[in-house]
Order: sequence, then structure tokens, then C-alpha cells
Amino acid sequence: MANATNSHGMIAVDKMGAKVLFLDPATYATEIVIDGFPKTVHELLIVPETGRAYVPIFGDGIHGRNPNPQHFLCVFDLHACAHIATIDLAPYIAPHTLKLGPDGLIYITCENSAVVAMIDPATDKVVGAIDSGSTNGHRLIIAPDGRRLYTENEEDGTVSVIDLPARKLLGKIKTPRPLAGIAISADGRTVVAVDDAQPTLFLIDTEAGTVRDEVVLKDVPKAAQIARYAPDNSLIGVTSLNSDTVSIIDPSFRQQTAIKVGSQPMDMAFHGDELFVACQGDGSVHVIDIPNRRHKASFQAGTGCESIGFF
Repeated sequence: MANATNSHGMIAVDKMGAKVLFLDPATYATEIVIDGFPKTVHELLIVPETGRAYVPIFGDGIHGRNPNPQHFLCVFDLHACAHIATIDLAPYIAPHTLKLGPDGLIYITCENSAVVAMIDPATDKVVGAIDSGSTNGHRLIIAPDGRRLYTENEEDGTVSVIDLPARKLLGKIKTPRPLAGIAISADGRTVVAVDDAQPTLFLIDTEAGTVRDEVVLKDVPKAAQIARYAPDNSLIGVTSLNSDTVSIIDPSFRQQTAIKVGSQPMDMAFHGDELFVACQGDGSVHVIDIPNRRHKASFQAGTGCESIGFF
């Protein structure tokens, strides 16, 4: 990993508190709290080039049990630390994971509508939607070359394959058990799908369209949740919400270290030689020393943050 880089700021999505927080990136002190959002804020996309961040409003439930799904995407000015706009995604509902595509559009899963919606950040408007093939499509990832978009369809136990330039669903890849998270290798040849039933990862060969291997998570007693590659692809982090662990795994999946963190760890942020893990169960954020594969520090942020990031 590269040496720690300077950051202007740090943002955290406090899912349990229904707030968005801005923190000091050096002291981790919470400096600004923005609230008044409908329940509830989920996930995070930071676009450093435009100085903006995007946070979906998913609804008042959880995946699979979301009785009042929402249809909003909130826009934040990172330099002003302010909520500056709200994009109405209707008729598409239950927005969750979002990524910036190579075409400059934002792609976001809208679970209950079984689509991936497309937003033009220049106009803050919805410009289209792609059939995802499942109302269980929760998280998505985009291949490095921009040719394919993949959604993990949790209870279905499938991964949808979308031709991104053609904006067309090509088909679905079956996995042995339900899913919880998704990531993709730097060469685009391997999709990592997180097993929602057992502490394993499914490695999917994207060319063959099949699961080629299962990796058991060492020292992780229960199923994992989120997988995220480091920016330089030197490792992959995997959190287990039910085991209170984060696993640091090398790209070959031959070496892995499970590290105890707080209650219900969710998403992560890589920052230089450190990995920050947000724990929604107790409002803690844990700092992992990546080179030494050890827990370094922790601090409190909000009631329970799901996502964090630096800018």
C-alpha cells in the first residue's frame, strides 16, 4: 500500500442515526452533523473530481423487509460540508449501492423495482434504467474496463450480468447459496460474491460465467457481508457483520487474516496504509494497520455508521 495521503475531510453515513457526518480526518472528531433525512441513509459514493458525494435513502427497513421504500438520492458538497440537492428517483424505489461508470453516469440498484437506475450528475436527473432481473438485486460492481456491470441478487443466489454500453441484461450466474456482497478483480476476470449463509467467498469466472472456486474465510465463524478491493488492488477486505471481524486477504486468496473490530462491521474505506471499518452495531469505527495486519485504534462516530470515506 502507498503511504498515507493527506485528506481534506472525512464523511460518514450514520445509518442507525439517520444522519450524515463530516469528521476531521486527522483527529476523527465529528465536526458537522446533518440530519432531517427520511429513514434511512445507506451507502456512499464520493466523486473527488466534482467535490460531491451521494447518499441513497433506502427506506425504513432492511433488505428483504423494507415496508416503506424510499426513492431519493441526496447530494452533498464535500468542500462546503452541506446537503445541496435531493434527486427524486421515482418511479424507481429502494435505492442502495451506487457506482460511477466510465461514461460519467451514476449507476444505482433500486431493489424493489428490479432495475439499475442511471443518473446524470451534471443535471441531477434520472436518464434511464436497466433491468436487473431481480427484486433482490442489492449491491453492484462495474468491471474496470466498463463493459460489464454485475449485481448480486441476495436471496436468488444469482449474479446478474449487464452489458453496460448496450444497457442490457445478458443473463444471470447461479451461486450455490444466497449472497450478501460483491467485488471484482483488477483484470475483471474474477467476481467475488460473498456467501450469505456460510463464511465463504464464491469466486466467479466472468468469462465462463460460473463459480470456479469457494474460499473459506479463516477464523470467521459466521457468514460475511461486504467485500472491497483496495484502490491499488493489493488486497481485499471482507467484513462479517455476524462475527464482528474484518478479513484482510491477498488477491490470490492464499493468505488471510481475520481481525476483531466492533459490533456489526459493514463497509470500509482504504486510506494509505490503513483500513477504516464502520461498525453499525455500536457506533465505532476501527482503524486497521494493513502492513502489520493488526488492529490499531478505534473511535466513535454517530449512532452506527454503515459507510465512510475520505476526500
